[in-house]
Amino acid sequence: MSVSVTLPALGESVTEGTVTRWLKAEGERVEADEPLLEVSTDKVDTEIPAPASGVLASIKVAEDETVEVGAELAVIDDGTGAPAEAPAPAAAEAPAPEAPAAPAQEAPAPAAEAQAAPSTEAEAPAPAPSAESAAGGGSAEGTDVVLPALGESVTEGTVTRWLKQVGEEVTEDEPLLEVSTDKVDTEIPAPASGVLLEIVVGEDETAEVGAKLAVIGAPGAAPAAAEAPAPAAPAQEAPAPAKETPAPAAEAPAPAAPAKETPAPAAEAPAPAQAQAAPAAQKPAPAQSAPAAAPAAPAAQASAPAEDGAYVTPLVRKLASENGVDLTSVKGSGVGGRIRKQDVIAAAEAAKAAAEAPAEAAPAAAKAPALEASPLRGQTVKMTRMRKVIGDNMMKALHSQAQLTSVVEVDITKLMKLRNRAKDTFAAREGVKLSPMPFFVKAAAQALKAHPVINARINEDEGTITYFDSENIGIAVDAEKGLMTPVIKGAGDLNIAGIAKKTAELAGKARGGGLTPDDMSGATFTISNTGSRGALFDTVIVPPNQVAILGIGATVKRPVVINHPDLGETIAVRDMTYLSLSYDHRLVDGADAARYLTAVKGILEAGEFEVDLGL
Repeated sequence: MSVSVTLPALGESVTEGTVTRWLKAEGERVEADEPLLEVSTDKVDTEIPAPASGVLASIKVAEDETVEVGAELAVIDDGTGAPAEAPAPAAAEAPAPEAPAAPAQEAPAPAAEAQAAPSTEAEAPAPAPSAESAAGGGSAEGTDVVLPALGESVTEGTVTRWLKQVGEEVTEDEPLLEVSTDKVDTEIPAPASGVLLEIVVGEDETAEVGAKLAVIGAPGAAPAAAEAPAPAAPAQEAPAPAKETPAPAAEAPAPAAPAKETPAPAAEAPAPAQAQAAPAAQKPAPAQSAPAAAPAAPAAQASAPAEDGAYVTPLVRKLASENGVDLTSVKGSGVGGRIRKQDVIAAAEAAKAAAEAPAEAAPAAAKAPALEASPLRGQTVKMTRMRKVIGDNMMKALHSQAQLTSVVEVDITKLMKLRNRAKDTFAAREGVKLSPMPFFVKAAAQALKAHPVINARINEDEGTITYFDSENIGIAVDAEKGLMTPVIKGAGDLNIAGIAKKTAELAGKARGGGLTPDDMSGATFTISNTGSRGALFDTVIVPPNQVAILGIGATVKRPVVINHPDLGETIAVRDMTYLSLSYDHRLVDGADAARYLTAVKGILEAGEFEVDLGL
């Protein structure tokens, strides 16, 4: 029975998706709910699971092709799994009948082929393990170490450091290498115990998810694993028996060659010694000089980081730079002394605690950080899919709307004093920190109820306008892989605590992974806190299918003229911020924008949130 795999609905207004990668190939067995392929839309990158168990009979949509929701992507046949695998053993056994044919031809030339016979006899047992490995055993060749899926939309990773060298013993689940992706830096554990026979991907090389990184053989079985490539040669020579006799002849011009082949172990013993123990698991190196050079490169590269100290991943360097931590003074707790993210955080907290006494001197030191040159300088790198999606959306929004921006200045002194008074009890009661952001979201949602023209959408195809009856507010989050905008559904019906919890939850998902298509869809209005990075205000771009976005600038203390009830007009130090509203002038007029901004400003300056805060 054939089961169709179709592109499901991946969120509101999503009409199509692009197949970015197939995780299974045609003819491979899949299990129900096992990830089958990866799909990218203009909102989210996600995996599509198999709807049933069986064999992937055919792939209808190739990688990088775009199809509409509901289109057929592939077909799974749940009744052809066994037959599909049955021919494989037959094919594997096909060379076996030809093996006797070789001895038949050896009779005419006993002298010349007597030396070849031991090699063919020695190779005879080898094809059996290769056939078993083709069927799934793989005992002779060892266990492949592959690059696992390291997060949604991650298609490749770069090997930053090998923690083990060829010939070393490894145990199952022991860290084997370090890999860096556009999302995370992590360690890859060994899938089995044994000896590291071969390193396929060297340090600083990039491989796709699912690619073979290394091979681990059973303990003490390194020689058997090293001879595994040899059967491939006879398998290719078997179809042309006539050429097999010249092959030994070509190898036999030096009579000493056969003599060296018989004491193979003895001849190979000096080879490992010359290669400093690493080639012990690389006996096929004489036949293939390139693989021999490949393992040598990682060894050479491994020594370089050792001279400069423990390897530091880009993520750790960025975290250290943001927190002003000197990596040379941090002692790493990772494998081989590697500095981990936790080490940098601990060092930053220790420095902060030590600086509490001289509080005035600490900011001065923090104001002049030692800026480190970025490793991206002078490089040309491939644009990530997330970056392409963000760029396409921004261009689409700018080219399809008449956008402009209005700005107001807001005195949030009362609000900040209220927050400082309530933040400790709020955190103890609600379990989340009380940042200024929930107040802005609350004020923006309240004002949207009175100004529906800001919370609307233009239906261009129909020539109509939809005024929404709920305030679904998107929150722009600066995640490591790019700008993401999860949505607080029904923000207008939530209190400060509800908004704070939902904001923390969605921001955590955006930065740590786990956002679903539903988390990213359905926004009717967006807020971008550009002030969190120090900007006074921005002319933010209105997202597609919305008519406005609110930008929150940095909060700064500065002297302002105020009207004091007792002192009259006077100058005082106040907490001030800018609010910028970018809007689509096709629907929203400048007066509409000004009225909305004035309403938000009035709510924030009044600071009447005591009931929400339990004060």
